[in-house]
Amino acid sequence: MEGGGRYPLGVPGDPLDRLRKICAQLPEAKEGTTVHHPSFNVRGKTFVMLVGDDYPSLWVKCTREEQQELIATDDDRFFVPPYLGPKGWIGIRLGGRTDWQEATEIITDGYRLAAPKRLLRLLGD
Repeated sequence: MEGGGRYPLGVPGDPLDRLRKICAQLPEAKEGTTVHHPSFNVRGKTFVMLVGDDYPSLWVKCTREEQQELIATDDDRFFVPPYLGPKGWIGIRLGGRTDWQEATEIITDGYRLAAPKRLLRLLGD
């Protein structure tokens, strides 16, 4: 089994470890739990969750427009997650072909939607 035994279905490494590394670069991002899922928030606003054990996915805050664009580009990797999807969140299926650079960009965009402007200036881009 890969991923320390927790993620056996072709997900290299532990997605939570990868998510922690990504979010460590975002000012004031805090790890927590949202509806029993590992998640990250900024100032109490959740912007990403890791959902599922056997078939893990990331649920990331985004705009409805971005959600539709991503799904149009690859509906095998991207999906409208239940509950949060109607609010514009995007689901990213994790697996052996996960593009973690792209996932980092999507997570950073989600952070930008949740973070106050003062923190956005700290991103420096």
